[in-house]
Amino acid sequence: MSTGLGNLLALGIGYLLLLFLCALAVERGWIPRHFVRHPAIYTLALGVYASAWAIYGSLELAGRAGFGYLAYYLGVAGAFLLAPVLLVPIQRLTHTYQLASLADLFAFRFRSRWVGAFITLVSLLAVLPLLGLQVQTLSNAILRLSGTDAPALLTLGFCCLIALFAILFGARHTRLHDRHDTLLATIAFESVVKLVAMLALGAFALFGIFDGPADLQAWLDGPGHAAQAETRHLDPAQWRTLLLLFFGASFLMPHMFHIAFAETLSRQTLLQASWALPLFLLLMALPVPLILWGAQHQGVETATTGFAYLAFSLSTSWWVGALAFLAGLAAASGTMIIISLALSGMILNHLVLVAHPPVAQPDLYRWLRWLRRALIAAVILGGWLFYRLVGIHHDLVTLGLVAFIGMAQCLPGMLALLYWPGANRKGMVAGLSVGVLVWLAGLWVPLLTDQPAWIFLPPGLEVLAGEAEWYLVSLVSLSLNILVLILVSLASRTSPGERAAAEACSVDAVIRPKRLPLVAANGTDFKRHLARALGEEVAHREVDRALSALDLSPLDGRPYALRRLRDRIQANLSGVMGPSVAQDIVDRYLPYRHDVRGATEDIHFVESRLEAYRSRLTGLARELDGLRRYHRRTLTRLPVGLCAFGDDGELLMWNDALADLSGFPGNAVVGARRDSLPPPWGKLLSRVLAEPHDHLYKEPVELDGGMRYLTLHKAGLHDDEDERGGHVILVEDHSEMKWLEDELVHAARLASIGQLAAGVAHEIGNPITGISSLAQNLRYDTDDPQVLETAGQIQQLTDRVSRIVGSLVGFAHGGRHVGGRAFAPVSIAAVTEEALHLIHLARSGEDVRYHNRCAAGLEVPGDDQRLLQVMVNLIGNARDASAPSGEVVIDAEAQENWLHVTVTDDGHGIDASMRDHLFEPFTTTKPPGEGTGLGLPLVYSIIAEHRGQIDIDSPPPGCRHGTRIHLWLPLNLEDGERRHEPDPDR
Repeated sequence: MSTGLGNLLALGIGYLLLLFLCALAVERGWIPRHFVRHPAIYTLALGVYASAWAIYGSLELAGRAGFGYLAYYLGVAGAFLLAPVLLVPIQRLTHTYQLASLADLFAFRFRSRWVGAFITLVSLLAVLPLLGLQVQTLSNAILRLSGTDAPALLTLGFCCLIALFAILFGARHTRLHDRHDTLLATIAFESVVKLVAMLALGAFALFGIFDGPADLQAWLDGPGHAAQAETRHLDPAQWRTLLLLFFGASFLMPHMFHIAFAETLSRQTLLQASWALPLFLLLMALPVPLILWGAQHQGVETATTGFAYLAFSLSTSWWVGALAFLAGLAAASGTMIIISLALSGMILNHLVLVAHPPVAQPDLYRWLRWLRRALIAAVILGGWLFYRLVGIHHDLVTLGLVAFIGMAQCLPGMLALLYWPGANRKGMVAGLSVGVLVWLAGLWVPLLTDQPAWIFLPPGLEVLAGEAEWYLVSLVSLSLNILVLILVSLASRTSPGERAAAEACSVDAVIRPKRLPLVAANGTDFKRHLARALGEEVAHREVDRALSALDLSPLDGRPYALRRLRDRIQANLSGVMGPSVAQDIVDRYLPYRHDVRGATEDIHFVESRLEAYRSRLTGLARELDGLRRYHRRTLTRLPVGLCAFGDDGELLMWNDALADLSGFPGNAVVGARRDSLPPPWGKLLSRVLAEPHDHLYKEPVELDGGMRYLTLHKAGLHDDEDERGGHVILVEDHSEMKWLEDELVHAARLASIGQLAAGVAHEIGNPITGISSLAQNLRYDTDDPQVLETAGQIQQLTDRVSRIVGSLVGFAHGGRHVGGRAFAPVSIAAVTEEALHLIHLARSGEDVRYHNRCAAGLEVPGDDQRLLQVMVNLIGNARDASAPSGEVVIDAEAQENWLHVTVTDDGHGIDASMRDHLFEPFTTTKPPGEGTGLGLPLVYSIIAEHRGQIDIDSPPPGCRHGTRIHLWLPLNLEDGERRHEPDPDR
């Protein structure tokens, strides 16, 4: 019974509007994002493989070949069950190099834009019959269900709506490799519609036409037995051939390649689909024999009509015909949408842009989007025209087999691409050309004309003359394709570019690029060069996008960083305009410099590739990679600084210890030239490499943390054809050892001076005592004023010498830290106040201002007279260094178990050359005659007696001039020991 044209239009347009609503819900975020990105959505989207062939063609094939229809489902199941070794490597390549189509992949592997164009033409010729099949099923369904006289025009209207949907929700992005969540969710919804419709039709056949499984079995054993006996079953060879054709179609067909690889989905999601998709297709396949048997039960000639399910219209259930139409519309529309998106991208990248390169377009992205939208409409219109001109004269099985056999011609090239690095461009093109010519002559000629197929059987295969045409064409074309590919590849030379690409594509290898510098100096320079090809706005956007993805600075000029940036830009441009055009633009406007000698492999790049690839290594390769990682980790975590340079001066390694010492992390400097390293490392490392000796010992180097003393050792690496050359440099920080040596030398010097001082004091003491006695006696022996004045002067000078000798003796004893002195609590505020009183008496009339900020409650165990001598010396020195109207500040604060005392002046400061010798006797910054140079050594010895420490800042932190003396004295003693050392930085 007819459903009526109006009802049919309402049903079809309503379904397409439902698709628009579903897409809009995803686009607006009405459906949760985690639901849209669930792996089940991806699996259902892969159900686009079940095109109108799964709804109509499988029924027609089942009517002709019985259970041979299962080859359509088993072929794709086999391909996805082999996902780890077949599909995952393809996904890795497409994601790494931004390859959005089969033509992109072939053009990348065989390094030729013409290869991409050839694959595009072959795909177009192979897909046109499949598109015509989709349109024909819609047209025939409209004709049979509505009885209209113009099904072609109505079909054209549906095609226009489908093209509009593809343009709106599939061509919004310029990059073909961007993820289309809206599109995937919509295709997944259509897969659900197909599955539910097929299961419902199968259930109707089982329980509506038959009275259940028992009635079906009785019919098969009785009246249906004759119909099954008339069915011609496929022989094993034809079975295997069909399996091979559908195996290849599952990932070679443009729409399947687009869903499986062009969408940015994870490896884990693809592996989950490897079992979920076969399950989905199994459910799709189960109702086919039930529907077929139901049609045969009602007397429909399935072998000729191909629409056995329409026999259900003999019943009174109108919804059965509507459900069958919706199943066909869902299958056809989903397939047409994805095919148009995939083919439009291939045509754009490998035909349009190759013929008209996008150089200096004013708005490149907009221009590419509108070109792609026009091509989407053209592809769908081309499918409708093919149906009207060619497909209307042929059945579905014929159209489907022509498409699948044509696409299978790319299978030998794909397997060689993945598993045979020795295959080259000439072999692939020659083999594909021979196979395509046999396919065109054997199957396309009968499509276009009424002439029978012309098939050339090679000698020895005449026995196959009576076989089906599709089987002969498949066998001959694929055999010649493989044979010619192997022979020509073995007989011809492979270019260096093809060898490099073969290593990138091979399942067991990684690409090994050369370590060459670029003409461009940094990311900003990249923008200037690319602007000549892409325009300034697009060039800035592409370079900034690549810099952001790599986390690089636009001013980073390291050769390794620039090579990574160049590769990322090429990959990104491949997603916009295909690998051929992208490679031409990058090679022309971002060229390498070839004026350097000895370009070697980029070790760091190879290691980064191995890190990403190691999860897929097995056996000995995995063990070797584990050993490599162990040695790499050993060098990285070595407690001694280590760096390695290639023979071209490029930095290859910078371990953690050297990163801590220099303050530069390895990822910020690896790949830089030696002379471009941050100071002082560039000059230092260049110097050690230029030295004739193998080391530099305790080289003073000014770093951010202060002066360090580094010892550098170098070792040359042997350079020959099998081993990479270069140098390894070890950097040891001997600063603490140098400081310890200096302290030991200083202590030894002080000890020797102390011994000398004690000896000098002893030897001078007796004569001075005698001179003093004689001067005193002279004062009593005469009344002569002049003599008395002279005697007084002699007495004064001898007293001065006595004080100097006393200081020497005190230093000598204090330098030995003589213990046993009885200490009592001493208020540092009181000692400071008394010292200020003495200073005022000694120098009255000066306007230097003193500030005693020591708190009254701060006490230390010590000798008050000795500590008074310390404060008098320090305050006196601060006074002498200060200008009139200057200030001297004495401060004290408790820090844990220590009292921190500071004496600060705002004078001229201490010369750096004198700072390390201030505590040595007779070292003074005062003019001759004004200081003996024994005050600070005496202070040092007294502080040492009190188990304290002394330090000097000149100028103090945050000041331009002045001096600050730091004293640390213990607040509390336990058994004669302090608890821990004071922190000079506090």
